[in-house]
Amino acid sequence: MDKLAHYRALENIEVHNEHILLKRLSEGDEAAFSTLFHQYRDKIYTIAYGLSKSATTAEEIVQDVFMKIWLKRASLAATASFKDYLFIVTRNQVFNLLKRQAAHTALTNTLYQEHIASLPAPDTLMEHKAYRNLLQQAIAQLSPQQQQVYRLTKEQGLKREEVALQLGLSPETVKVHLAKAMRSIRAYCLSRIDIFTGLILLYFQQRK
Repeated sequence: MDKLAHYRALENIEVHNEHILLKRLSEGDEAAFSTLFHQYRDKIYTIAYGLSKSATTAEEIVQDVFMKIWLKRASLAATASFKDYLFIVTRNQVFNLLKRQAAHTALTNTLYQEHIASLPAPDTLMEHKAYRNLLQQAIAQLSPQQQQVYRLTKEQGLKREEVALQLGLSPETVKVHLAKAMRSIRAYCLSRIDIFTGLILLYFQQRK
């Protein structure tokens, strides 16, 4: 049986025969893994989104859950209820990710509060010409498309759909360009100023 026929045969297995898929998965069968992925990815996404209220987090959770399934495949054949197992794993992954994100946010805010207290009052950091210039230099390093998306989104406050309509792009393409622009700006700023000041600059930039 060729690989395509093997995949089709697996896809026709009824849910009540799921233990067959799990047994094959436990033996390292990639086709069984693919079948389970296509069968459950939307359900996992729905659970993750319901818990996190974030599409980005939900997408990340889907990847994490299936990576965990593959790594633990050898023990899955004995799972009594794969659906219950998936729910528990998904819930735990969401909570763990949210805790990590909360810890990161708390650290960033702490660094911001500690360092901002040492700055001359009453001026705010972004009012200093040097920092404005640094941000503009970082933006200037972006591709023309990324610059347009960044300025329309961050400086003019347009929504992703509005930017997409104005530039003739899809909302998803706008999302990708903005993510790349933000990463480039962070890297540029942090390579030219000390880490504490860099965190503060990024803090203000992200709040714009």
